[in-house]
Amino acid sequence: MYDSVLVATDGSSGTKETLAHAAAIARDNDATLHGLYVVDKRLYLAADKDDQDDVRQSLEEEGDIALDDIVVGGEESGLDVVTRMEEGIPHKTIIDYVEEAGIDLVVMGTHGRTGRDRVANLGSVTERVVQNAPVPVLVVHIE
Repeated sequence: MYDSVLVATDGSSGTKETLAHAAAIARDNDATLHGLYVVDKRLYLAADKDDQDDVRQSLEEEGDIALDDIVVGGEESGLDVVTRMEEGIPHKTIIDYVEEAGIDLVVMGTHGRTGRDRVANLGSVTERVVQNAPVPVLVVHIE
């Protein structure tokens, strides 16, 4: 059913939980596990001109760590793993990658905010991917 499973990560603490779900599904389907980290260009472009390179480098370093975690977790599960770091607007870049790489399932984490926090965070990356992805999206609730 699934030949390619994507873990889209922002490097947050919930990546391990999200990866566990994605790896189990990939293993059960003999699928390739993909890991994607998006360097959000809006973050470094919003910084002062003098700080943009430092912010971008910091985001890339965070991405390297997040993708390394996916490689290690995937390989420990006996999976073929493909990782990629892209630059762009996260939800759009994730959807583009889904289409380009032939992804069958996206697995992402969410903090499951409610009430005022949810209103303030409306339009989260996960929510936008769920609304616009051409494939199923598994959302893992992260505490």
